[in-house]
Amino acid sequence: MNEHDWKSKASSPEEVAARVQSGHRVFIHGAAATPTPLLHALCARRDLENVQLYHLHLAGDCPVAAPEHQGRFVSNSLFTGAAFRKPIEEARADFIPVFLSDIPRLFRARRIPLDVAIVQLSPPDRHGLCTLGPSVDAALSAVESARIVIAEINERMPRTIGHTSVPFERVTAFIHTNRPLHEAESAPETDVEARIGEVIAPLVADGATLQMGIGAIPDAVLSRLGGKHDLGVHTEMFSDRVVDLVEKGVITNKYKRVHQGRIVTSFVSGTQRLFDFVDDNRGVEFHPCDRTNDTALIRQNPKVVAINSALEVDLTGQVCADSIGHRIYSGIGGQMDFIHGAALSEGGMPIIALPSTAAGGKVSRITAMLKPGAGVVTTRGHIHWVVTEYGAVDLYGLTLRARAEALISIAHPDFRGELRRQVAELRHYPLS
Repeated sequence: MNEHDWKSKASSPEEVAARVQSGHRVFIHGAAATPTPLLHALCARRDLENVQLYHLHLAGDCPVAAPEHQGRFVSNSLFTGAAFRKPIEEARADFIPVFLSDIPRLFRARRIPLDVAIVQLSPPDRHGLCTLGPSVDAALSAVESARIVIAEINERMPRTIGHTSVPFERVTAFIHTNRPLHEAESAPETDVEARIGEVIAPLVADGATLQMGIGAIPDAVLSRLGGKHDLGVHTEMFSDRVVDLVEKGVITNKYKRVHQGRIVTSFVSGTQRLFDFVDDNRGVEFHPCDRTNDTALIRQNPKVVAINSALEVDLTGQVCADSIGHRIYSGIGGQMDFIHGAALSEGGMPIIALPSTAAGGKVSRITAMLKPGAGVVTTRGHIHWVVTEYGAVDLYGLTLRARAEALISIAHPDFRGELRRQVAELRHYPLS
């Protein structure tokens, strides 16, 4: 496609945003690909009411979350982030509990019938194909399902490989930009995160296939795998730490059975270095989350090590990862997809990792019972390894008594006595 031809068709943000009407159901592209200029253009309109927004985590400033837009834009998070926690708590926004692998089906089956998909795209190539850049996840199904597709076509959007193409002709209207993508810088590693990384790293065998959830703990593990050999990656997302291991020759994807020789992901979150790494990189394939998170595919890879975090774990092995009591914190995401997939993988190791305490050491994350309203993301029937800075235990096949003993052994020492007392009271048996 001639560059002049497509650029000449660009419109203003106001003209593009005019495609959205009151009552529309609208998908918003997320993570690094959040189309922020179009969100601002939407919020500048005063004629819209009851626009239903569907999205995963949105990066950057989120004007649609502001209190003054209550009733005009209704956010329905499929996986939420900081901008929407308070609106959900205050009932100005809502939340849909759903496995990441199931979200594309919601759109394709028109369980959520989308009127509009708002996405950010890379410029079209000579064949007239744009890409969804660093965030395919559920965006491809939204583009395929929505009646109208409006876009920000960004000169700095990386062109990604895999099932990520969007024909330029599918785009109803677009703006043309040249701006940096939303970056996610890693916070400095804490002593607790470092220790958890040190506990998990020896559990990762040479030739393992890695899945990492979002957060400091997976990053702490990755930073301690420099001495491993021939690791593979099949994950829903990854960050800059994976680039380090590729450059060191640690990640080769040699022993994977699904997409051998290539990293497979659904989206990435990190810095410009990461975006440059995935740009036109045929060693990295992006696929929709119903493929990356398909348990039937995950299990085919050898030694799948799935590393996911949690907010609290009770002494029977129930894992809460999406809420603090009744307060929605994030979402179900892909934790269960990969915990179960890793469990079924030959030599697989499903790991839930969390600090032993919260609130500056005042609260134990290993608890006799979950908080009222807490969501069980990974069930006690699916749980295997649990790791804190005090060690690692495998709960698979253990009785309730043995599970309680194992989990108390990796709880913070300040809380072990109280946990034993609570078990004796709740389960009617004392622990040594």
